[in-house]
Amino acid sequence: MSILQIILAIFLPPVAVAMGKGLTSAFWINLILKLLFFIPGVIHAFYVLTK
Repeated sequence: MSILQIILAIFLPPVAVAMGKGLTSAFWINLILKLLFFIPGVIHAFYVLTK
């Protein structure tokens, strides 16, 4: 995980997931989490990127 992905995971979680995994189901889940609540989107982004 690069420093750019870490910064994006904090401020724009769906973009970080899309860069790391592409437009898969993880991206859509993260987008929904980000739209509903900010913190779960950030946690999910870090989980997906480190997995």
